[in-house]
This record gives sequence, C-alpha cells and structure tokens, in this order.
Amino acid sequence: MIEAPLISVIVPAYNAEKFIEKTLNSILSQTYKNIEVIVVDDGSQDRTYTVVKSFAQQDSRVILLKQTNAGVAAARNLAIEKSRGEYIAPIDADDIWYPRKIEKQVQCILEADLSVGLVYAWSLSIDEDDIIFGTPDPEYHRDFNSVEGTVYPLLAYTNFIGNASVPLIRRSCFEKVGGYNCKLKSNNAQGCEDWEISLRIAEHYKFRVVQEFLIGYRQVRGSMSHNYQSMERSYNLVMTDFRQRHPEIPTCIYDWSASNFCFYLLAASQSCGDYQNTLILIYKGIKLDFIKILTLFKYQFLIKLLLKIAAKPIMSLMGLEHDYWYKYLKKKFQSSNNLAVNHAINVSGYQKEAGKLQPEPQKRYSRIHQQRWLQVLQLCQEFKSSRDSKGAMAICPTFAK
Repeated sequence: MIEAPLISVIVPAYNAEKFIEKTLNSILSQTYKNIEVIVVDDGSQDRTYTVVKSFAQQDSRVILLKQTNAGVAAARNLAIEKSRGEYIAPIDADDIWYPRKIEKQVQCILEADLSVGLVYAWSLSIDEDDIIFGTPDPEYHRDFNSVEGTVYPLLAYTNFIGNASVPLIRRSCFEKVGGYNCKLKSNNAQGCEDWEISLRIAEHYKFRVVQEFLIGYRQVRGSMSHNYQSMERSYNLVMTDFRQRHPEIPTCIYDWSASNFCFYLLAASQSCGDYQNTLILIYKGIKLDFIKILTLFKYQFLIKLLLKIAAKPIMSLMGLEHDYWYKYLKKKFQSSNNLAVNHAINVSGYQKEAGKLQPEPQKRYSRIHQQRWLQVLQLCQEFKSSRDSKGAMAICPTFAK
C-alpha cells in the first residue's frame, strides 16, 4: 500500500483574525489527514497571532511563524522554505476548503505522471457569513474551467484557476521556477502573485483538474481582491514580463486578456463607489476589445452606471453612499439555498441540483466567448505539436463537453 504523501498547507496571514479560525477549521477538517499547516503571521496588528497560536497548541500539525510585514509573496515563500511536504497547498487566510479538497487533488496528482505539476479545482464565491453567491454552474465550469495539459497560452488569456487557494502544487515546481514574486509588493502592485506563479509553472509543467467545487473564495470588501488599483498595476507588470518571454502568442490574445481584466476590476471599482475610475476602466477595456461594447448594451451597464453617478450626491447626503450598492448586490446575488461552510459536505449534491436550475447552454455564454476560447485552445494544440516535435513535454488542453 502506497503511503499517503505529506501535504504542506501554507497560509499567509495579515490582520486575519476575523476569518482565520474558519479557515484553519476547514483545513484541519479535511478528510486527508497527513498534512502540516504552516501559518505565517505577516506582521499583523490584530489578534491573528494569538488565534493561530491557540490552534498550534491544540494540534501539532499547525506550525506558526512570524515575520515583519513583507507581503503575501514573502510570507508564502517563507512557509514553503520551512515546509517538508512533497506537495504544497496554498490557501489565503479568509478562504475555506470543503472537506475533500485535498483528498481529491492528491488522488488526481498521484494518478498522473511527473510532467503534471499542478492540480486545480473549482471555486464558489462566498460572503463574510460563508453564504454562497449565486448558483454554481457545473456545465459552464466543465466547458471553461476544465482545461488540462499545456495551458500557458490559455492561462495568459484568463486565470481559469480562479484564486490563490485553489492549487495543489508539486514541490519540484518551486525548485524549478522559484518562489512567489516579491517584487510586486515593492512596486505597490500586489494582487496577481498567484496568477504569476501559475504562469511560470505552466511554462514547464502540465495541469490537471478535479471537476468539483472544493474551494470557498471569500469576497470581502477592502481585501486585496478589491484593491483594484493595485491589482491593475500587478496585472500589467505580470503580463508585460510574460509577454516578453512569449512573443509567439498573438497580440490579440494579450489584448483580450487585458480587456477582460479591466471588466473584472469594474465590480470592485463600482462597489467602492469610485465611478470615475469605473468609466476609465470601461474605456480601457473597450479600447483593447471593441466587442465589449455589446456587453455594455446587453446589460445596460453604462446607463446604470451613469444613474449611479447622478445619484451619488443624493446618496451621500442621505449617508448611504456606495454601501447601499454593495448591500444591494449582496442581497441580489446571494444563493437562495443559503449553503454555508457547515453544510459544505453537501456541496457535491448541491452541484447536481444546481445543474438542473441552469438555462440552456447557448444562453449561458456568448458565441464570441466560445469561439475565442476554442481559438486559444487551438493555439495550445499548435504549441503541443511544436513541443512534441522537439521532444519536449506537452499535451493539449481539452475542451470538456
């Protein structure tokens, strides 16, 4: 019988006392037990250290490290340096894992050969109360979040992995490509460290996927994912560097990627009430990809935004400001099923039920979106053939039906 490999869970934590307990409970409740949990307190000014220390005193698998504030990349690198596991599993200090996350990913990577360096899975967006936003769409995820093999052109087009709490990574990947990029913090450009390390790993290794919702990705106002200005700088630095290494990828793919990211940042900018910057992001996105105009008209986004801009002075006088819009969106998109972390064991069943609630496939995504996706996949096929002819490791991603 093959011995279960040790998995090193790495948790960077900065002022994380509000959610770190839930995060650690979700880690320690994993069905896969051969883990070590290395938490790096990145100079927190709240009770993060005290909360984690109590866990370490009760469970020997929890290891607490502390450093002066140096950023999320430095914290992850320190955790990796002190870890002993054959595989590394990062998780942010406010996210959660559903019970079989590690078990499923370990099974997947053990069934693969050494050319596979990273295994990912699907995420659900949750709020501060662990409630899932919206209705999970397994069919969409199977079509657009289930690529395997040589994926770096597709990963440049979009970060289909989703967030930093998703992957299980072979330790040898870090030995080959290095650690997380600490230079982004020094440029006041934190936010895309996980995307950047995935791109570097994808240049040398294949990816595989577990087609299940196994991660709860928390949407918290004020978190790094909502620091849209830093995120934009981070994206630009990461993609500029990647583009220099891969000029063979067509310019249009980089333009689509940048445009998609501008529209991704719109939600954060709008929720913070920064409507002027939202308009700037719209302009940038359309300039890179005129097709985005169709999105604006389809959802009447621009009209709604202009109405919000006009109403902002009145809302401000009433003491509501952008908090109103945040609460409105939260109420609108919360799942009516109220599936919370304590019910996470039922996620697999929920997937099946959710699948019945979805509209017809052709209505869930545009023809243009599908055509572009297939176009980038075709590029992966061409790179696969080129690498194979040179004797290099390669396999084309699959488009799941």
